[in-house]
Amino acid sequence: MASWQIRNWLSNNLRRVASCSVSTQAALPKNTSAAFSLIRSQPSQYIVASLAGRKYLLTPRDLLTVPHLKDVRVGDVLALQDIHEVGSRDYTLRGDPVISPGRVKVEATVVEHTKGKMEVVFKKKRRKGYQKTIKNKHPYTRLRIGSIEFPEPSSS
Repeated sequence: MASWQIRNWLSNNLRRVASCSVSTQAALPKNTSAAFSLIRSQPSQYIVASLAGRKYLLTPRDLLTVPHLKDVRVGDVLALQDIHEVGSRDYTLRGDPVISPGRVKVEATVVEHTKGKMEVVFKKKRRKGYQKTIKNKHPYTRLRIGSIEFPEPSSS
């Protein structure tokens, strides 16, 4: 069975199970502060953040490989600014388009700069004796995601 067939079968069966399950979820929170406190009370959280032009679903202690980031060194700590979604198992809070940086704080530490696997491109023109081999390794940066923190908004 092909992988796409397995994926389709799983998604159809999961949809069927999800539609049959009984929802016992509590009432929706009244405001965003209440939503953040509900997400904070859950045992595990996740975020969807933009980094280097792409969106990534991240949890604490994840190891993320992104295209090479210039002007950062190993050990530098980056604060993730563009956070689109925060959630847990039971609750999700989406930004429009992003959640303000004062509400959610996530840091990523640069672990290493590395290169990907060797990519070989072979070019040839028939009957002309032209052969050319191009080899390349793309540079990447590895990041370790820190804990997801929800600082209390300062009331003045």
